[in-house]
Amino acid sequence: MSLYTQHVHACPVQSRSLRLYIHTISRGALGPAMAPAVVERWAWLGSAVATVIFLWSVVQNYVPPTFRLYLTTWAAKLAAFFNPYLQITISEYGAERFQRSDFFLAVEAYLSDACARRARKLKAELGKDSKNLRVSVDDHEEVTDDFSGITIWWYASKRQSKANVISLYPGGDERRFYRVVFHQRHRDLVVDSYLPFVLGEGRAVTVKNRQRRLFTNNASGSWNPYKGKSVWSHVPFEHPATFDTLAMHPDEKEAVIDDLMAFQESKEYYAKVGKAWKRGYLLYGPPGTGKSTMIAAMANFLDYDVYDLELTAVKNNTELRKLFIETTGKSIIVIEDIDCSVDFTGKRRKDKKASSNKDSDNDDKPKLPIEPEKDDATKVTLSGLLNFIDGLWSACGGERIIIFTTNHKEKLDPALIRRGRMDKHIEMSYCRFEGFKVLAKNYLDVIEHELFGEVQRLLEETDMSPADVAENLMPMSKKKKRDPDVCLIGLIEALKQAKEEAAAAKVKEAEEAQAKKAKEKEETEVKKGKDKDKAPEAANGDIKQGDK
Repeated sequence: MSLYTQHVHACPVQSRSLRLYIHTISRGALGPAMAPAVVERWAWLGSAVATVIFLWSVVQNYVPPTFRLYLTTWAAKLAAFFNPYLQITISEYGAERFQRSDFFLAVEAYLSDACARRARKLKAELGKDSKNLRVSVDDHEEVTDDFSGITIWWYASKRQSKANVISLYPGGDERRFYRVVFHQRHRDLVVDSYLPFVLGEGRAVTVKNRQRRLFTNNASGSWNPYKGKSVWSHVPFEHPATFDTLAMHPDEKEAVIDDLMAFQESKEYYAKVGKAWKRGYLLYGPPGTGKSTMIAAMANFLDYDVYDLELTAVKNNTELRKLFIETTGKSIIVIEDIDCSVDFTGKRRKDKKASSNKDSDNDDKPKLPIEPEKDDATKVTLSGLLNFIDGLWSACGGERIIIFTTNHKEKLDPALIRRGRMDKHIEMSYCRFEGFKVLAKNYLDVIEHELFGEVQRLLEETDMSPADVAENLMPMSKKKKRDPDVCLIGLIEALKQAKEEAAAAKVKEAEEAQAKKAKEKEETEVKKGKDKDKAPEAANGDIKQGDK
């Protein structure tokens, strides 16, 4: 593109005036007297252009490259002296040829959201990780943007590579770029304020339009970045759970929501107090109480991705650290049933080794050779998991939530769930009346019913998980469909049965405890009787030895 063309493109008003002037001449609107003069002037201009083209070809063919570069540099300076407009180019690929520039993607998202409506040529596409159709500015198209009272021009362009080589890298055969043009007196405003604004807004648009994903970690043997096999695999995250549908007391839900909002809006506060921008939640309670549903509701509320970490597929602490580094911000990292996932066997292995050494000291018999013990690096240790949660590597990136779930909180090591690692402990308990009302509204579209009183009384006396309550409310046949009375009666019967079973189990447990106590008492009495029988024999033996 010549300097003249750049100037015309950078000044749309002048470009339109020039086109209007040429159109006026072609229509003969200037009158028959001025027509010969205009024709003569344009003939002179044509000769001048031909002369410039001829001289430029001579320069390219006969002038040494060093001198040619010198002339080009001075020509650019001369053009810049007369042209008050500056331009900045944002290329699709920067130094990293394997990955598209974050700034380029942010500009593309910003223009598609803020400026695409003013473009004449558009292109529509569905992005790789986008849930919505994206309409963006087409190549070789111009759009304008207004910022703080100034006008800024954007051009979407691409150029083909001059080398006749087939490239194996993305973008090797063509290079796309955006060019922003502005007046030189607005340089500081554009560089210091406008471009950072575009970057932030573009990233926000990308997050808003992206398809949220559910990740799971791959076995380490399949990791190969050169073959496109990452440490994580993902599917679209489409769980419909929200806090509105979560069977939980309203006050407890409100407390969780307030805590999540405070975390999401506290980036500056975390930096001020010197903490990594992350937060830990421990969800504990009996099975079926909604721990997984709570995680999905959190992800939908915050609009975060979910990383479901399977510890049994992780060989050692190094792999665990690698998995953490490969996670992104705005994500929830979940380890479900952490008390069952991995045995943190460091202490137990030490006790076992000491026990085996003691046995070997007491037994002098020859032993068969045993299989050598595996190295500690083949296990994820408690120390490695603690560093994963709260070590130096946990500060890589930001805006992450780490969630552990367990059915048995008492089995977890106190160091693992202390405040600062698991900042908030949320008990997911059995279904009570407030949670039941949420389920009744979700499943039956019922807010009030004459049977609610009976249900409330039974729920206060009986422990039943929200999953079991929901199963009894869900219509499974045509007879129960759209009939709240039948569903509620079925729930009442299930609650009564659960109450009877709980009472019977309690009686049985008491009987077993009583029988065990009686057995222990009987064994104690038998032992005492044996000790009494041994005492006279020992005394008689002493007497006999004394007589001798």
